[in-house]
Amino acid sequence: MTRPVKASEKEIRSALSRLVGWELRDGALYRAYKFKDFSTAFAFMTRVAMAAEKMDHHPDWTNVYNNVEIRLSTHDAGGLTSLDFDLAEKINVLG
Repeated sequence: MTRPVKASEKEIRSALSRLVGWELRDGALYRAYKFKDFSTAFAFMTRVAMAAEKMDHHPDWTNVYNNVEIRLSTHDAGGLTSLDFDLAEKINVLG
């Protein structure tokens, strides 16, 4: 499987303009979610985990009670790639 190449600044700006709720933070896509309780947050994380596994592209994330913070970047490409933008779009649908 060929891994995507690192996105250009122009590609990143274009993708961010389409990704509602996401921002660029320390070279990664970042989004925070707040749910009504831990169970709802965990259910969301489970849905995201299944989508990420199918893509073989996994988020860096944290969960504290009802808060989930997600960071996306493609470590082996040294930055953002189409995988990150695609996963962010899927996460938006799941959230």
